[in-house]
Amino acid sequence: MTSFKEIKDYSRFSIKSLFKRKIRSWLTIIGIFIGIAAIVALISLGQGLQDAITSQFELLGTDKVIVTPGGPFGNLGISPESTKLTKDEIDSIKKTKGVQFAAPSAIRMGRIEFDDKQIFTYVWGIALDESAVVYEAMGHLNVESGRRIRESDKFKAQAGYLFAHTTDFFSKEIRHGDSIKIESRDFEIVGITRKLGNRQDDTIISIPIDTFEEIYETRGKFDYVIVQVTDGSDVNKIADDIAKALRKKRDEEDGRETFNVQTSEELIESFKTILSMVQAVLIAIAAISLMVGGVGIMNTMYTSVLERTREIGIMKAIGAKNSQILLLFLIEAGLIGIVGGIIGIVLGILLSNIAVIFVSQALGTDLIRASFSFVLVVGALGFSFLVGCISGILPAMQASKLAPVDALRK
Repeated sequence: MTSFKEIKDYSRFSIKSLFKRKIRSWLTIIGIFIGIAAIVALISLGQGLQDAITSQFELLGTDKVIVTPGGPFGNLGISPESTKLTKDEIDSIKKTKGVQFAAPSAIRMGRIEFDDKQIFTYVWGIALDESAVVYEAMGHLNVESGRRIRESDKFKAQAGYLFAHTTDFFSKEIRHGDSIKIESRDFEIVGITRKLGNRQDDTIISIPIDTFEEIYETRGKFDYVIVQVTDGSDVNKIADDIAKALRKKRDEEDGRETFNVQTSEELIESFKTILSMVQAVLIAIAAISLMVGGVGIMNTMYTSVLERTREIGIMKAIGAKNSQILLLFLIEAGLIGIVGGIIGIVLGILLSNIAVIFVSQALGTDLIRASFSFVLVVGALGFSFLVGCISGILPAMQASKLAPVDALRK
């Protein structure tokens, strides 16, 4: 059984050996820390984005069901007209047992004019009756200044946070009380929405759903409905009941629907699955560079064995065992992995934070974050050590099997 003192002595000896071959050691370490840095950066960014998206959906709460035409949440007005939700279908949803509110919405890319300049951004038509509490809970109607739009408002609008805080869109900032044109119709801005944290939401112009139908001639067709269930109800059962009601209304078979019904938890899981798949592919690509680094360690250790054949012979001649020689070279390979891992972790943290700063500024969103967990740091360090040890096994075994007489002749 190898004692701690022996391990300490072997480690000291290995460090001296690595310093004797500084250039080769550092070139080998580079191959390791590039791979570890890429993996740490990608995992931290992926986890941070996942956490941010989860927190956004948590604003919905677990007592919500989202109904969309044709596909998943986020069609943003591009689903076929034939699949859009109608008023009759929304009435069927409202009549479903356990449904407290059903808030319909419609959204289009609209032409906005202000201060002699024209841009295109999303115009959001929302229900402002008692079902508006759904949007209030999500923060989409909370105002920073002025007031929120009301059901009785006709040509009045609520402007997104960024319109009032940047001049990226118009030559001056929009304030409540200003007049803008939406599709050549005059609208008064009655309020500025509080910051929601992502560029898409913070550049939306919200208007009453009735006014939206008038200017876009949507004829009572909607892009999605957010359903609030009653307290204590089984959200999954209500989602199934809504799906059954819509299948009956549309005369469609199970599995061939032209609509989608999902709970907020299902939406979160869907996004997590997609992000995990993308992250896995990127990590697999980054792992290739780590494999190259492992080959570099193996090559370095083989070269070290050849250069130190006589030294190995002397150690064996004075009583060193095969297991001790094997352990010595394994520790040396593991040290290369650990040093590469430490540098890689530091570099990965630095790179991911730089990426967050640049991407957040470019996209104007707070959703891009980096998340560093203790498990990630320890796991990356352990993985780099493991790569080093595995890469050093064959060279170490070759060194341990050298016959003392043959080694001393070289």
